[in-house]
Amino acid sequence: MDARAIIATLRQGRTPDADALGWFAQGLADGSVSDAQAGAFAMGVCVNGLDDTGRAAFTAAMRDSGKVLHWDLDAPVLDKHSTGGVGDCVSLILAPALAACGVYVPMISGRGLGHTGGTLDKLDSIPGFRTTLTEDQFRHVVGQVGCAIVSASADIAPADKRLYAIRDVTATVESLDLITASILSKKLAAGLDGLVLDVKCGSGAFMKSQDDARALAQALVETAKATGCPTSALITDMSQPLAPSLGNALEVIEVMRVLTGHTTGRLAELTIELGAALLQQTGIDAGRDMLRAAITDGTAAEKFGEMVYAMGGPVHFVEDWVRFLPEAPVIREVTAPMAGTVAAIDGEALGLTVVALGGGRQVESDVVDPAVGLSDVVSIGDRIAKGQPLARIHAAREAQADAAEQAVLAAITLGDRPVSAPPLVQEHVT
Repeated sequence: MDARAIIATLRQGRTPDADALGWFAQGLADGSVSDAQAGAFAMGVCVNGLDDTGRAAFTAAMRDSGKVLHWDLDAPVLDKHSTGGVGDCVSLILAPALAACGVYVPMISGRGLGHTGGTLDKLDSIPGFRTTLTEDQFRHVVGQVGCAIVSASADIAPADKRLYAIRDVTATVESLDLITASILSKKLAAGLDGLVLDVKCGSGAFMKSQDDARALAQALVETAKATGCPTSALITDMSQPLAPSLGNALEVIEVMRVLTGHTTGRLAELTIELGAALLQQTGIDAGRDMLRAAITDGTAAEKFGEMVYAMGGPVHFVEDWVRFLPEAPVIREVTAPMAGTVAAIDGEALGLTVVALGGGRQVESDVVDPAVGLSDVVSIGDRIAKGQPLARIHAAREAQADAAEQAVLAAITLGDRPVSAPPLVQEHVT
């Protein structure tokens, strides 16, 4: 096998065979494939794609490039994954809520990718929280608490860990085949009994159209099922941020507001819908009621607090979370230049604004500032008076806030007519 020959095959618009894709995945894992070759491979797949057989073969090869976990627990082992959006912090609510319902959630998550935030970056804003655990530590937290949200260890899908970082800095994020292989290689390596996928669609998603989102959802479901993992997907709206805050600590605040009963809305609603779809795979039809009760009675918050403490965070985080989360030195409102109804929101532009503020990475080595971002972002359909806030900027410096203000104004469109937001859940793919 030779990396150059495999890349040449892709460049010619042909899918390499399973052996070649397996060899390349192993080369990503052991370093025999260079960064330049990995980037060229990613670009070849992004431009010309893989066929169904090749996509499944590459996914399995990425999974098998490292350790595949097996669990011996007294309840189903379940997980969820989102294809990425802005203001999407569902995982931080859903994992403890599912644990409160009696199932186990060994959630292997990622960092920010492109304009979307990363679950691990959000958890990093909690002082002391360790997203990197040994396998024994991971198993202990899952067994004792019921959930743990961690980064993929060096032993879990190492090929994906390397390719994931390269995709972020080579403009090859938006590939159905690479997204499928990346998501499923980590998830399938976790030894799951069931998986639900949140496939985003709209301005803040990688997939802008419902047709593209459906194609990705079908690819994910079919590929996962081919490996023996029961899987379903929801196509959900990302025409606007899911939560009114974008940025790592700011999104943790939104999570805590849901878990402590201070707010409801799209974020809580989608959490319950995804969790219900997942529990239904195990034969539980009352999942919505169970999850809603776990959030309402504080059981999910207790599980979140147990997870935070077990993974190095403050023991009293749930009781006093405001004190522990960082705050940006510059906070500024962006006001509406005229009256109108919020007709459209460019979610990708808002996500990139957070990246420019320092809340994400423009190159792999960038250090993320957990305090910066946007909060109190308006929603589609809101009636806005002239001078009313459209969003609040949290920045490290005044100059960054100036640039962010112009970006926010450009990203939010005001119109004269009443507007309704698209339905939150657009389609189920089973």
